[in-house]
Amino acid sequence: MRIAREGWIFILIPLGAAALFAAAGASFEAPAMRWLGGASLLLSGFCAWFFRDPRRAPPAQEDLLVAPADGRVTAVGPAEEGAPGMRQVVIFLSVFDVHINRSPAAGAVREVRYRPGRFRAAFRPDAGETNECNELEIVTPRGTILVRQIVGVLARRIVCRSRPGDELARGERFGLIRFGSRTDALLPPGVTLLVRPGDRVRGGETPIARWS
Repeated sequence: MRIAREGWIFILIPLGAAALFAAAGASFEAPAMRWLGGASLLLSGFCAWFFRDPRRAPPAQEDLLVAPADGRVTAVGPAEEGAPGMRQVVIFLSVFDVHINRSPAAGAVREVRYRPGRFRAAFRPDAGETNECNELEIVTPRGTILVRQIVGVLARRIVCRSRPGDELARGERFGLIRFGSRTDALLPPGVTLLVRPGDRVRGGETPIARWS
C-alpha cells in the first residue's frame, strides 16, 4: 500500500514507542507497558491507513471532470463567489476517507492562495467562509477551476505540493489535508453537474461534471 510521504512521521513515532514499551514490558514484566505498546501499535496502524495513497485512474472520457477528493457530497449548485455562473461541488471528508486531493481536470496552476481562519466543523455551511483554507486556481482550455482545501475540527494542517506554473494532469495529486476536512470544487459556467448531495465520490475517479 502506498503511503503519502507526509504521513511517515505519524507512523514511525508511535511505532517506535510501541517497540520501546514492548521491550520495557518484557524486561520488567510490566503488563501496563505491554498495554501501552499495543495502543501505540494500533495508533501507528491507524496513521498508516489514514495516509494511504491509492492509485486512481480517471475515466476514459476526456470531457469528464473528476472529484478532487474522496468523501460525501454535501452541496451542489451555484457558487456564491467566483465568476458569475460558476457551479460548486462540496465534498466532506471524514477521518475514514482517503485524504489525498487531486485536480478535477488537466490545467496549469495560475495561483495558490492561503487564508488563515478558524477550525470549526467542516460540514457546517459557513466553513468555507470562516475556516482556514488553501485555494488553487487551475486554468484549463475550457475555463478556470478553483479547488479549495478547507480544514475542520480535527484537521489542522493543509499540505499543498503545487506551485504557480505547475502543470496538473486530470486526477493528479496536488496535496492533502490531515485528519478530517472538506474540499470544494468551483467549476466554470456551462458545465453539467453529475452528482447530487448524498453521493459518495472517489478522488481522481468519480465524474462530478461534464464539459458542455
